[in-house]
Amino acid sequence: MQMDLDNIKEKTISFVKKTLEGAEAGHDWFHIERVYKTALSINAKEGGDLLIVTLAALLHDIADSKFNNGDEEIGPRIAGEFLKTINIADELILQVQQIIKNLSYKASLGKIEFSSKELDIVQDADRLDAIGAIGIARAFTYGGFKNRVLYDPEIQPDLNMSKEAYKNSTAPTINHFYEKLLRLKDLMKTGAGKELAAQRHEFMLLYLDHFYAEWEGLN
Repeated sequence: MQMDLDNIKEKTISFVKKTLEGAEAGHDWFHIERVYKTALSINAKEGGDLLIVTLAALLHDIADSKFNNGDEEIGPRIAGEFLKTINIADELILQVQQIIKNLSYKASLGKIEFSSKELDIVQDADRLDAIGAIGIARAFTYGGFKNRVLYDPEIQPDLNMSKEAYKNSTAPTINHFYEKLLRLKDLMKTGAGKELAAQRHEFMLLYLDHFYAEWEGLN
């Protein structure tokens, strides 16, 4: 079984690396790799199905909807098509697809009809990569990719966005901290995720203190 898992993992990694060549830097292979490693670490404590966690973590951003005209079905579809080529059982493919479909923050703003331990594990791992030092870097990388301003004191964060408003937002990157990133700590599902999120959350608060001080020209 271990050889089978290793085989499946290597084929999946190869597929993901090839598919994500040239991807935006916050959603590239290195993001996938970090989420995968974190998911394995959380899974070691939570006891989810290792194969499902592995496949879902590696394939979770294979076709992010925000880079595909808002199509929320393309990611699960591409993942499913690939998994069929390596002879993964249909019931496992469905679980992986459901995790991919329900993983994102914007998905949580709509109606969620699927839950599993494996979803909690991979979701926490993905959300952890959105906060802390790397989360800050990713936020500004994406903001630059979309040509958004860093900060505009005249534009206040919208703390009550619908799913559609969130998907279509063009707000400054600093607003994203309040509209999403600072909320993630309290949305963690696993014990390990909560512990790591608390540390990264504090780092973001410290960063914001420095940002505003420097914005005002203070030491």
